[in-house]
Order: sequence, then C-alpha cells, then structure tokens
Amino acid sequence: MDLSASEKERYDRQMRVQGWGEEGQKKLKRSRVVVMGIGGLGCQASLYLAAAGVGNLVLVDMEKAELSNLNRQIIHWQKDIGRPKVLSAKEKIEELNPEIMVEAVETEITDQNAEELVSGATVVVDAMDNFKTRFTINEACVKKRVPLVHAGIYGLQGQMTTIYPGRGPCLRCVFPTTPPEAGVFPVAGVTPGVFGVLQATEVIKLILGIGEPLIGRLLFVDIEDMTFITSEAPRNPDCPVCKGT
Repeated sequence: MDLSASEKERYDRQMRVQGWGEEGQKKLKRSRVVVMGIGGLGCQASLYLAAAGVGNLVLVDMEKAELSNLNRQIIHWQKDIGRPKVLSAKEKIEELNPEIMVEAVETEITDQNAEELVSGATVVVDAMDNFKTRFTINEACVKKRVPLVHAGIYGLQGQMTTIYPGRGPCLRCVFPTTPPEAGVFPVAGVTPGVFGVLQATEVIKLILGIGEPLIGRLLFVDIEDMTFITSEAPRNPDCPVCKGT
C-alpha cells in the first residue's frame, strides 16, 4: 500500500520522527482503529488519529449531540445539536482528511455486539463514560486479542492504561471491583482534551511499534497541579476475564 504524493506531503513532518518514516506511515494507512464513544475523549482521539493518517477509522456511538456537550466535545458544533454524534464527527473528520476512510456506526455497545464491533480492529479506543460498557469492551478485546487503550476522566483528573491481551493485565485485572458510577459528573473541557490526545498517541505508538506503551502500568494525571504519576498494574492470575494470561 503505497503513499500518494499528497499523502507524502500531508504527513511529511511526522515521517521525519525517528522510528516513523514512510514505512510507519504505511502501517498507519493499513490500520483500522475503532473509537468507542464520540464524546469528550473520542472527539479528541479521533481527530488526531485522522490527522495522523489512520487509514480506516470506525466511530461508534448511539447518542445525539446536545448543548451541554459543547464545552468539551469540540468536534460537535452548535449546528450539530440533535444530530447523531457519529455523523457529526464523520463530517468534520472527512473535511480534515479526505484521504482516509471513516465509518459511522450509530449503535449501543452491548454484550451481544461488542465482539463484532472490535473484530478486525488494529487497536480499540475506550472513550466511554461508564465502567459497565468499558468492561464489556474489555472482554470483547480480550477474546479477539485486540489491544485496547483505556482512559477515564473526572473534573480535572483522569487515568489511562493500555490493555494488550497476552502481554499484560486486562481492564478487570486493573479494576477488580467495579468503581461506582457518578451519573452526571463534573468535567472541565480541557480534561478530555488532554486524555484524548494521550490516547491517540498511545494508539499511534502501538501501530508503529515505537516507544513504551502503558502495558501493565496505570497513568494518573491531575492537571490542576500538573502531576503525572505512573503505577504498576500487575496481572491477576484469578481474573475472570483474562485468567492472568
């Protein structure tokens, strides 16, 4: 899969990054990334993945854009209120980069369809706002052996980790007890911006095979005082999902 002249020009600066090059760009072009949730995290992650040249971007969400989303979900604009988020996002992303393929999947993520949604993905992005759905996606990715980049936010804080089946713990290992759901929780618009960009970075690293991903590590970020803390996240040999393998 060669790069066109326009792609070489579009991606020129990033292909100069050590370990990237034209071959790395071709890897991105061949990749299929599924973004689960097109809210604050998913908006940012999908924009940067599209800009980087991920060849096939799949956007999954069932909600419609609301006025209260617009402080953080910057891919949705005033004119998009009432529109399906996946269609709003697809429209903007195709304008940003018409050289990639964008699929809009307007559906709820359930135990019945999660495996089908992640099947064939190079990497999956967990951009959800509740752990019930996150654990559903985690189980599907473990079964399909697909890497999953997780992030969760609250106010001016958040956490992030990368699930790579067979190489590290799954999300249930990291969170053996389901955290309480907060319902409508506080979110500063910049918080998902920070984490969405970090998720996109992690996806790109996984596809290119560069750097050190957050496999077996949990990153905590508090942007109120700008602290970044990483802790080990070991496998659980008794994990009901991945069995510690």
